[in-house]
Amino acid sequence: MRLLAIIILLIFIAAGIVLGALNADLVGYDLAFARVKLPKGAALLGAVVIGWLLGGLTAWLGVSSRQRRQHRQQSRADKKLPAQP
Repeated sequence: MRLLAIIILLIFIAAGIVLGALNADLVGYDLAFARVKLPKGAALLGAVVIGWLLGGLTAWLGVSSRQRRQHRQQSRADKKLPAQP
């Protein structure tokens, strides 16, 4: 399973390198607070990485908040039960 993940990762890295090489011309971006000129490939890869990071953060926050809520509910349920001798 780990070998398969490494192979898939290497394929995506190679695809990113090819994408960046084929889209080397500069494109200007106005971000309201800064103007940036980046190659198209770098901008696209940057957007993918930022989306991946934000998606991962969102998933992590969703899972951790659900686990905290379940832990609180379990703690309340444990407090309501009388102690067994």
